[in-house]
Amino acid sequence: MGLEFKLSDRELPVSPVFVRFLAQVLRGLPFEREIWAEQRSESLSVADLDLNGVAAAAALIMGSASGRERLARAYTLLFSLLTGEMSPLQELQSRFHFVTFIGIPRTGGSYLTAELYRALGLVPAHVPNGLAHDSFPEAGPFQLQPDTNSWMVSLKTMAEYLTMVETFFGDRKPYDGKIVVPKKLTKAVYAGGLFHRALGEETEHVLTVRHPVASCISTYEKSGGFPVDGRFTVRSNIEEWCRRDLQHTGCGREELQNMDYFDAYLRYWEHYHLSLAMTGLSASSHLKIVPFGGMALESAAQVYHARYGSDLQVSEFHTSDEARQRHPEWIERTRPVIDRIAAAWSRVGIAFPAEEINLCW
Repeated sequence: MGLEFKLSDRELPVSPVFVRFLAQVLRGLPFEREIWAEQRSESLSVADLDLNGVAAAAALIMGSASGRERLARAYTLLFSLLTGEMSPLQELQSRFHFVTFIGIPRTGGSYLTAELYRALGLVPAHVPNGLAHDSFPEAGPFQLQPDTNSWMVSLKTMAEYLTMVETFFGDRKPYDGKIVVPKKLTKAVYAGGLFHRALGEETEHVLTVRHPVASCISTYEKSGGFPVDGRFTVRSNIEEWCRRDLQHTGCGREELQNMDYFDAYLRYWEHYHLSLAMTGLSASSHLKIVPFGGMALESAAQVYHARYGSDLQVSEFHTSDEARQRHPEWIERTRPVIDRIAAAWSRVGIAFPAEEINLCW
């Protein structure tokens, strides 16, 4: 029996991030003002969805043989991911060595990503956000709604990301036979097995971990300050991820609206770290844990500069000891949560750095 099943770009449209990237490459314009690596900035990065600009970029791509080739490559890789046709993925994995930095937001992953780029001789501000940072590929709790299957979105954007990697890094200097590709990958937690297998068994996964009180403070500072009424609210991407994840695990909308800010964040923190252990990343034989702190993060970064022969010193990583002083009552509330996560990680062979993060930087 023969069965033909067709999907077009109407059902699987090209992502705006991919369109803008290809258009800039085709125009020969450098990437010069990317701000993803600015550690001390507390401003929000707001996506600029310029529909007219995206349409013009799409027209440029379709009018270029090189642009059409890149689009076709992305859909070829999507077909590989959909069907398990491994040859294109294996060829790509044989050329590129991925190093991912995975952790809940505000845990030092951007710093390590930027330092690895510096060690490789690339200026972080010259690397596109979609390639370097955690906005792309897309992954999250499963959603099925009209015109959207989030698993398909993850596969499609993964294929587009890999095409962007080939385009941007393809002529870079290899180390030990492979071109090194750094990537901050916060969203890998939602599809650990996919990212581990699609990027390759040799991928280095670095998990960054921070005390929930300190990371909560950094989150609300990033989002506009602690809410006056102390209740959870959504003002930033991080708070939106928190809302989405809590609702995915059964928290009702009204319950969330009335929830204490730190209670909501702590539930998000626990769910995220439980998922880190349970969604496939623990299968990696190249897994490293870096607890949040100036010395630990700078030491991890210095390893990359030494490994890749950089003459640079690592950038200073800025920390603060305000967390215990600002919300001492929150510290005790975290103890059972940290104990549960440490136990869950232990069951899959990962040592949770409880002692180190309890310094609460």
